[in-house]
Amino acid sequence: MKKIVLLTAVALTTLSSCSDETTVFEEPSKDDLRLETSETLLENSILYNNAGVLDIYDEATVTGKKSITAKNDQAGDYPLTLVAQVDVPSFNGGENLTASHVDVEGDYAYVSYNTVEDGYAGGVDIINVSDPNNPRVTSRLYYSNADINAIDYDNGYMYLAGGVDAERSVRATDNSFIAKIQAANGRMNLDAGISYGFQEGFNATDVEVYGSEVFLTSGRDGFVKAYNKADLSLTKEAPFMDLRAVAIQDNFVAVLDASQGVSIMDQSLNVVRDIAIDSDFGLNTKRTLDFSGEHIIVAEGSRGAGIYNAASGSFIEYVPILLNPDNVDDVDEVTNAVATNEEVLLMANGGAGLCLSEEKNDNTDLVGIIQLEGSINFVASKGDYIFAASGKEGLQIIKLNRPNESLVARCANLAAYSGSSNLTINSGSGGAFRGARRFNNFNVDGSLLLCGSWTVRNNATIGENALFEMNGTFVVGRNSRRRNVIVDAGAILRVEGNLTIYGDLVLNDGATVEFIGDNSVVNIFGSVTRNGDTTVDGTYRDVRNKF
Repeated sequence: MKKIVLLTAVALTTLSSCSDETTVFEEPSKDDLRLETSETLLENSILYNNAGVLDIYDEATVTGKKSITAKNDQAGDYPLTLVAQVDVPSFNGGENLTASHVDVEGDYAYVSYNTVEDGYAGGVDIINVSDPNNPRVTSRLYYSNADINAIDYDNGYMYLAGGVDAERSVRATDNSFIAKIQAANGRMNLDAGISYGFQEGFNATDVEVYGSEVFLTSGRDGFVKAYNKADLSLTKEAPFMDLRAVAIQDNFVAVLDASQGVSIMDQSLNVVRDIAIDSDFGLNTKRTLDFSGEHIIVAEGSRGAGIYNAASGSFIEYVPILLNPDNVDDVDEVTNAVATNEEVLLMANGGAGLCLSEEKNDNTDLVGIIQLEGSINFVASKGDYIFAASGKEGLQIIKLNRPNESLVARCANLAAYSGSSNLTINSGSGGAFRGARRFNNFNVDGSLLLCGSWTVRNNATIGENALFEMNGTFVVGRNSRRRNVIVDAGAILRVEGNLTIYGDLVLNDGATVEFIGDNSVVNIFGSVTRNGDTTVDGTYRDVRNKF
């Protein structure tokens, strides 16, 4: 697990003091921090090596009780795809960075980085995710002598939680700092200056903007403090023993204190309720908490995720760690972070992977472990995306592929699919379904209409004279395990929506592909093979120019 308290000095020799708590970096020294200017390097930071359809290993699969390719398996919920990975930044003096936090706002993801081991360096990335087929790193900042542990974006500014070694800094009054950096349209603007505020505590561990204030937590012997977000002037504070995280909902401020549990405060930082937790949160480790409706969910290390009633503080349940199919050491089986997105609960379980659960009728049902590489140290989710920080594997961008509501309405009269993960439509037969499912195998020799979001692990074949119509999202294969879509003689593939193939589109003699409407997108990572007389009609955007 990433250590977060070993932080270094930011050289502040060019700072001018504005108050006891706040200083402004008028002219950032190029020796201390700098923006990446190479557009080629930023472009090459997006990796597609493992992009594509993701399996979800359920509890029976993990324990070896069944195979994910068993013929009688039901098609799975959550047709997830790995859009891309963001390579971890690296520079002279910052070769061991890892993603520490992610905040998602609008079309952009804001990522902070700190140092994995000894030696202190950090950074910030801004990633444009407006086009799910082509995420782009639009801006990158390197800190050569400070770790950045958390980040929050609000109304044109990034707010960073970091740390300095006050004994080595000329200007820093304490180890923990908050920084405010202007950022608009995916670009950081250092010319506008950087504002800093300092507070007690071994380091700054988390940051969250709420209303006109920004809240910062600092670790051992630290505080939760609120700053005016306009000028970072201090507005209020409360001391704690060992703060790891902060979350805010409905004017209530919750902090996770590793020495005692969760404290819920009012906007004046008066404690209104304590939730005692005796879990071992570890020394100098990342742990988070998150509100989910009337519940508060806490990352509790080896115990998994604890769910509590936020109003009463009463314990509800533990969501245990579901082991990754690969053997991992016990010390690496810890819940580092939790995130919620509508009915989904995500747990970053270190070497035990990224666990997905559903919250239904006041119960939490385990779905399984998402097929990802690396140790999952942090997770955030908003809209149709999951962002998982996974050590040396970098930031992994996952698409939930939830069906569009308007699409669901148009297909509302269709039956929801609940059949096998090995879908076969025989010649002379037909079917029409709505939903969001994962298939292992896909063969259509008759006629089939699918409305919604669907993924296929292996090849998809539309046989001779067959008809397959899709309305929504359809994804086949992975970039590291390519699979093809084959359209045989006389067959028709009709597309309205988004078709992604991590492999080839093979059109045999007499095959037809029709794109319906004005907004269809085709994203093929392999080649388009046209054997004989084939037809491609309609309006579409060819992401990788393969036609």
